[in-house]
Amino acid sequence: MKMKKGVSVIIVLLLSTAGFAELAENNSPEKKLSFTYDITYMSRYMTHGTQGYGQKGALLNSIDVNLYDSGFGIRVLHRNAIGSGYAAKQRFEYMPYYRNQLFKGTPFAMDIDISMTFKHYYKYALDESKTLYEWIFAFSWPNIIGGGLYPYYIAHYEYPALSGLNYKITGWLHRFGLGYNMKVKELPNPLQLTSEIAYTDGLEGATHNWSYTTFGIGTKFNITKNLAFVPTVYEQITLDKSACLGARRDITYCVLSMRYKF
Repeated sequence: MKMKKGVSVIIVLLLSTAGFAELAENNSPEKKLSFTYDITYMSRYMTHGTQGYGQKGALLNSIDVNLYDSGFGIRVLHRNAIGSGYAAKQRFEYMPYYRNQLFKGTPFAMDIDISMTFKHYYKYALDESKTLYEWIFAFSWPNIIGGGLYPYYIAHYEYPALSGLNYKITGWLHRFGLGYNMKVKELPNPLQLTSEIAYTDGLEGATHNWSYTTFGIGTKFNITKNLAFVPTVYEQITLDKSACLGARRDITYCVLSMRYKF
């Protein structure tokens, strides 16, 4: 039943995107279909505070389709471990999304990013894998504090894609963060500093508790008009090991992304 509901939601979102795309194409000739290809290396694959591939890193390849600046789009991602031992945990992710800003030009401007992901472990049959859905609700307020400082909140909700599967996954994760865009005259783009604390609310059968904090620093280098390099370094401090499976007390990892827009 949940899978049918999830598929229905994806169909509705795609039909909506098609409608918005047609409207944008007819009324705003300057708006066009755009694509962003992203290849990302992670020295440690961290997901929801846990080490998805143990001590190994990960490679993520994705294509993001922006539908005529309507706010709607869809992203398709492939994820795999770097190294042996996790071949069966390769997966595709299909993510229709909606992004927009409400109350533009006011101190209460709010960026929203709402998506639903279908995670498919294609090495297994659907009824044998931990195939699941994940909803992500992300909000940030870039003007409410000022001076480059902004609060944000991200909620994750996961559940099995098929009914009757016997694994504990259903639950929430809440992330409360504070970001700061710090201008440095030697850099072409600001340094983005982030700090957040996460509350795990039953996700993957974990206890209901404050689970981890994460601190990050990164920036973007524009190599050409359409190509950018985005390096980021994170430090995770685990607060509840039962909610952060396999995570040591402190984990430092880097995320290196190359993005090409066309």
